Amino acid sequence: MNYDDRPWLGHYEERLTPEISVPDVTSVDLMEASFDDFADRPAFHFLGVTQTFGDLNAHSLRFANFLAEIGCGPGDVVGISLPNIPQYMIAHAGALRAGCAATGVSPLLSAKEVTHQLNDSGARVLVTLDSLFEQRFLKLQEKVPKLTHVVVANVAEFFPGLKRVLGKLLKKIPSGKIVPVPGKTVVAFPEILRAYPAKPAQVAVRPEDTCLIQYTGGTTGLPKGTELTHRNLVANVHQYMGWLEGDVERGKETYCSGFPFFHLAGLGVCMASMAMGFTQLLIPDPRNTKHICKEIATHRPTLLTNVPSLYQMMLETPEFKSLDFSSVKACVSGAAPFSVEAIQNFEAVVGQGKVLELYGMTEASPILTMNPHKGQKKIGSVGVPVQSTWLKIMDLEDGTREVPFGEEGEIIAHGPQIMKGYLNQPDETAHAVREYQDRRWFYTGDIGKMDEDGYLYVVDRAKDMLIVGGYKVFSREAEETLYEHPAVEYCAYVGVSHPERPDSHRVKAVIQLASGYKGKDEQELEKDIMAFCKENMAPYKVPKIVQFVDTIPLTSVGKVDKKALR
Repeated sequence: MNYDDRPWLGHYEERLTPEISVPDVTSVDLMEASFDDFADRPAFHFLGVTQTFGDLNAHSLRFANFLAEIGCGPGDVVGISLPNIPQYMIAHAGALRAGCAATGVSPLLSAKEVTHQLNDSGARVLVTLDSLFEQRFLKLQEKVPKLTHVVVANVAEFFPGLKRVLGKLLKKIPSGKIVPVPGKTVVAFPEILRAYPAKPAQVAVRPEDTCLIQYTGGTTGLPKGTELTHRNLVANVHQYMGWLEGDVERGKETYCSGFPFFHLAGLGVCMASMAMGFTQLLIPDPRNTKHICKEIATHRPTLLTNVPSLYQMMLETPEFKSLDFSSVKACVSGAAPFSVEAIQNFEAVVGQGKVLELYGMTEASPILTMNPHKGQKKIGSVGVPVQSTWLKIMDLEDGTREVPFGEEGEIIAHGPQIMKGYLNQPDETAHAVREYQDRRWFYTGDIGKMDEDGYLYVVDRAKDMLIVGGYKVFSREAEETLYEHPAVEYCAYVGVSHPERPDSHRVKAVIQLASGYKGKDEQELEKDIMAFCKENMAPYKVPKIVQFVDTIPLTSVGKVDKKALR
């Protein structure tokens, strides 16, 4: 038996077919069908505010018409830097309906990191919070020449008047001062909803057009923009919904997810929900597990999707264990490993067999494998390839030889959900997407093994990559920022086991000081380096531990020996 025999098909549920037929439609087509079919159904619940798909339809059309008036359409990019609030859904749907591509910009990024993403994607419009506008955008306004418009939103804009006023007076709602910016047009989000008509956008969007430019780190250099087409995303929605068919129904489900929309896992949930007419519970702060418990108790979701560490945080919240989970059909888990013990503890509360681990990545729109919903699950594995998806495990030397079942190697994937390529990065694209046996394969860089039943086990993440609370930290990128500090001669990022989160790392920076800084007070140097990191990195990339060494160990070819450091 070999990988071409696709042994995983023997573990498909009877209703599943090996292949799916990807319809010749766009994400916009799927979304607009739901807007029409479920106009009176709640599209989202947000901190006590509910809006229907009819409301979302009208709001997103107004946003699309705003973009059209300022000359944004096919080929243009809209950056969205917001938490999970209604304005994200409106701006995202509106951008796609105007024919633009969307790029999610993490609110956690530093001004330097935001500048890179906006310039690399060529974004013409940025949608952001007023607090981020004041604290971050004003630092980079002169460094983003292609950006012409900034749309500024506030968390409380959809609140009733009294609640909005009280929230601001009591300083419970983050806000920032909006000021004019030379060379840019600054627009308040509510003004767009007031000033523009909800008329259909006259734009032709094609399945092969770029829908999303999602940024993902790499083992070398700065984050790369992954180009995902409408066809990629439509395929993955059909794969996912087909996987759950028979237990979930269009226009009947309610989704609760703490994944942020700027992460493709969160945006995938959002887009699938809009495409299928599912109500979403918007969670702006996933760390507030008491709020999540309250939302679950009030709205009784049927589907949950989270990173394992959030499931564990929820499990540690006393209110969680007293909730009624009889409405929940599946608890999808991804972005990091979920330990066997943790799954067993979680299912003891939510119900046996409800956890569905999956494996995916940005370049795969994002799902590649899932554990069967009703069929055999192998706890510890991330399931079997979804429909129309082929996986192989290749040797780690040069990726040209398939290794036997049970042996570790690099995971490669073929399917309709695989990305178009990396934006403006032909060499990186050629390295990641290669022809093998007359098929187009994506070389993931992740290390895994497959058993003879076709179940995949991810043994290690991509080389030198750390998982911090579900976020990917690529050591090379962080090291390049750290090298900008004058005290750093050599440095290396390594992961240290988290004592309370087995699925997460604590980031450790090992530093060899430059000659002019040796002998200086190391405590003061550590404070200075930490302050530099906080200014120039997203919080989850900032090291928790700094260790100074006399000499960084190197391999025989002069590379930092990460293995020795670990």
